[in-house]
Amino acid sequence: MNLHKGRIFNIMKYSIHDGPGIRTTIFLKGCTLQCQWCHNPEGQRFDQELIYRPDKCIGCGQCLSICLNKAVENIEGQLHYLKDKCLACGECCSVCHTGARELAGKAMSLQDVMTEIEKDLIFYDESGGGVTFSGGEALMQADFLMEILKECRKQDIHTAVETAGFVKNETMKDISPYVDLFLYDLKLMDSSKHQNFTGVPNELILNNLRWLSENHPQVIVRVAIIPGINDDEDNLQQIGKLVSGLKGVKEIHCLPYHKAGVDKYQRLGREYCLSGLNSPNDERMSEIAQKLEHFGLTVKIGG
Repeated sequence: MNLHKGRIFNIMKYSIHDGPGIRTTIFLKGCTLQCQWCHNPEGQRFDQELIYRPDKCIGCGQCLSICLNKAVENIEGQLHYLKDKCLACGECCSVCHTGARELAGKAMSLQDVMTEIEKDLIFYDESGGGVTFSGGEALMQADFLMEILKECRKQDIHTAVETAGFVKNETMKDISPYVDLFLYDLKLMDSSKHQNFTGVPNELILNNLRWLSENHPQVIVRVAIIPGINDDEDNLQQIGKLVSGLKGVKEIHCLPYHKAGVDKYQRLGREYCLSGLNSPNDERMSEIAQKLEHFGLTVKIGG
């Protein structure tokens, strides 16, 4: 068994929104996109990061005494976190008992991950569930992901991979035979707008989706609906036209934008640039679903 390690930032148990049945969702760190609305910013960078929650800090000073790089200072009786000096080594987390400091990004071996997966086998068997690999971008750690997928295949565990598709086509081809279901995230059809809001153009993404639709039996397209960014008539029409023309892809999931990840940016010491954005209401989501259903697609609101 290969002892190569990957970097995981979360393992979510009993998920029902990332594929069929009850699932374990493994979140791999690192992403090839930088979506402005991302609700998992702790998954964007591959490097280990410190998450700091000042509201949980009781000022015990343990972090101050253990930090060798002086990333914590006592200023007039108040502890201050100096992000620019922090090495994210995790020493302060080991002595913080209130959860004010924790690391995002744990190095895990294949066996570490399989141990977590195997704890939930009974739920997969009873519900027709399995394991979903998300991120970040799961395919950014393709070699490590391949090891896990092969092990899941040996144990007849259903696997799903959520991807935004901005990876080499060779990577998609190599990993495809070991994946039971692809959850393929589409953002924007206009490449220049895609570049503006995600940091990359979309030609490679669309080409990989077309290849998957021709070569993989189970692909569901997912679109996060971001008001004022990708819910305009032109983008929805282009998505409907594209997906309805893909071989074997007839299901599309529309995921309403939510603010669940906004606080994470502050904890990571980053700025969230879409703070004024509100979630689309149920009426608007139903309207969008109806537009896409006109293309003969099966549309589901939510994952």
